[in-house]
Amino acid sequence: MPVLQIEGDNFTLDGEPFRIISGGLHYFRVHPDQWADRLRKARLMGLNTVETYVPWNLHQPRPDTFRLDAELDLPAFLDLAAAEGLYVLLRPGPYICAEWEGGGLPSWLLSTPGIRLRSQDQTYLDAVTGYFSRLLPPLLDRLATRGGPVLAVQVENEYGAYDDDTAHLAHLADLLRGLGVDVPLFTCDQPGDLARGTLPGTLATANFGSQSRRGLAALRAHQPTGPLMCTEFWNGWFDRWGGHHVTRDPAQAAQELDELLGTGASVNLYMFHGGTSFGFTNGANDKHTYRPTVGSYDYDAPLDESGDPTDKYDAFREVIAKYAPVPTDPVPRRGAKFTALGVALAESAALFDNLPALGAPVTAERPLTMEQLGQDFGFVLYETVLPTAGPALLELEDIRDRAQIFVDGQPVGVLERENHEHAIALVVPRAGSVLRLLVENQGRVNYGPAIHDRKGLLGQVRLDGTELTGWTQHPLPLHSLDGLAFTSGAPAVGPVFHRGTFDVDVPADTFVHLPGWTKGNVWVNGFHLGRFWSRGPQRSLYVPGPVLRPGPNEITVLELHAAHLARTIDLRATPDLGPTEE
Repeated sequence: MPVLQIEGDNFTLDGEPFRIISGGLHYFRVHPDQWADRLRKARLMGLNTVETYVPWNLHQPRPDTFRLDAELDLPAFLDLAAAEGLYVLLRPGPYICAEWEGGGLPSWLLSTPGIRLRSQDQTYLDAVTGYFSRLLPPLLDRLATRGGPVLAVQVENEYGAYDDDTAHLAHLADLLRGLGVDVPLFTCDQPGDLARGTLPGTLATANFGSQSRRGLAALRAHQPTGPLMCTEFWNGWFDRWGGHHVTRDPAQAAQELDELLGTGASVNLYMFHGGTSFGFTNGANDKHTYRPTVGSYDYDAPLDESGDPTDKYDAFREVIAKYAPVPTDPVPRRGAKFTALGVALAESAALFDNLPALGAPVTAERPLTMEQLGQDFGFVLYETVLPTAGPALLELEDIRDRAQIFVDGQPVGVLERENHEHAIALVVPRAGSVLRLLVENQGRVNYGPAIHDRKGLLGQVRLDGTELTGWTQHPLPLHSLDGLAFTSGAPAVGPVFHRGTFDVDVPADTFVHLPGWTKGNVWVNGFHLGRFWSRGPQRSLYVPGPVLRPGPNEITVLELHAAHLARTIDLRATPDLGPTEE
């Protein structure tokens, strides 16, 4: 493939002027069997390039484990992009933000006390070096300089919004170069952060969603020469639990895109196709109040969460056609959908009765954090014995992020980090009663200084001012549910897994709806779709068609509170992402 060059104020490919018209498409948010479909739709909209982050925490879930296969087969994704005639902008981090758990930084980094992420902290640098040393060698043949599709590689991500340590950026750039990355490097920052986040000698780009001329003027003032590019043109936005579904008018977004392209600048749409933060991989924000992000990353993008073109797809295609050749193929049709209403979940398995099947307990005098337990995502169940009976005040010094409280198996309340809650009054029925605290990691913070976001119980737990000690911790990552003992009949009190089956003739995309259910997680055929919560706004979970199979299919719902009285769910052809106004 041709090689990208920077010549004066322009990009060139093999000496010819070139404008990057790209769109965000995160391979790790799309089922791998659907990668080719999404890439084809990117080309048909008029894009010549796609952009993707790389999530360190999935590729290296433990220090001694590295994955580049199956749904994380980045080389295969790059090959499919090349086969579709698309170039690639690669954004390997190590920090990616992306509304992704921990901004992509693996949780095991936080098992080191005092570590300073995104800095010259030697422990952090050694970990980054180890990661890049495994990630980059298999990708070198996909660089444009070696005939591959990767035109350019980003250094870190919006660093100016976090710090101004140029030495750290230079270290990362030298590491990329030392490991063989010989295509252009670039940084990206919001216009107000350019002075803090750019690296001399490396192309600076800007991120914004409106007022393109102002944003590009700030970029030009900071960087007098070089191509102008918006690396994140925000054509939509993400949602948080307890908020509303954010949308952006297609006509207004298209007008902003027209203005941007009219300046001659290059662009990357953020997002072209958002996809889904499956399982426990959603991130969170914490600007004095913790706010977890929903699992759907629909982003009101040109392709919706299930990969269907939206009105924004058509509007953007018309704008792009004013500035670049667009394929004459018709706009792709919406994909087939599967429907099954009233699916019964007749079997149940109480979480507390199935602890041995879900993980081995760990004892300690004081509560251990999730990172100290070597656990990435999910829940931790903390247990201790209460020494006295009667009315009492239970205080939890620091909850990360939501604690359900049980005394002798009976629920007595919930404390949430989001609501700045730390104490609850309860009645202890007897000396020797068992206190259980089921603590959920609702997503590590992915932006700002709060990324040092350890999970579980931090600090002391006190009863009437006296510290409780002698804890048993049950790590519950819920990687597999195979060992659960399901039975028929009425479910037990407390968190319960509910299971049922439904038949499929021809597998196709669908959406799980759980009206009447409260909060928990959903798996289909063992594939972890993500979280549901009656708090909204998201009220459905996307099921990729490749997850289903002809014949019987299994669905499992972990309900943390109260299940639908009939214990049924619906599979519908359309999603419900919630109201668009508060």
